[in-house]
Amino acid sequence: MSDPATDPDYVAEQTGTVVHTAISADPLEDHLAAAKLTTQTRAMGALVTFEGTVRDHDNGTGVTKLDYTHHPTAPAALAAIAEETVRAHPEIRLWAEHRTGSLDIGDLAFLVVVAAAHRGPAFEAIAEFATRVKSEVPIWKEQEHTDGSTDWVGL
Repeated sequence: MSDPATDPDYVAEQTGTVVHTAISADPLEDHLAAAKLTTQTRAMGALVTFEGTVRDHDNGTGVTKLDYTHHPTAPAALAAIAEETVRAHPEIRLWAEHRTGSLDIGDLAFLVVVAAAHRGPAFEAIAEFATRVKSEVPIWKEQEHTDGSTDWVGL
């Protein structure tokens, strides 16, 4: 097993970085390649992505589409959680963006890319970050169901 303590000094100089955070109405699929390119460096042996996509069901009910909206403080909350995650895991680089607007089944709603010299810190950090964003960032979704009804999630 690799030991981060034996990594060259330049590895630590490249980590402990929030590369990017944003809330965007743009399709995140268009950002994936650039997110990976700007997050990974030649010193990073692990590149972990989380691609949260719109699924066709929720709590046993069929879903046809979602409409995400957010509070004006959401971008700052997302950035703060990213900074806190990097402070807790200084061996990572983190890129994150959440989508807003109307999304169809299969669309990418939340994209997170984490790079690290070793896989353990990358997996741990991305899981913690995604969990915190879901519970702490004021982003809400209105779901349209297959029966024509709608409901709000996250309010």
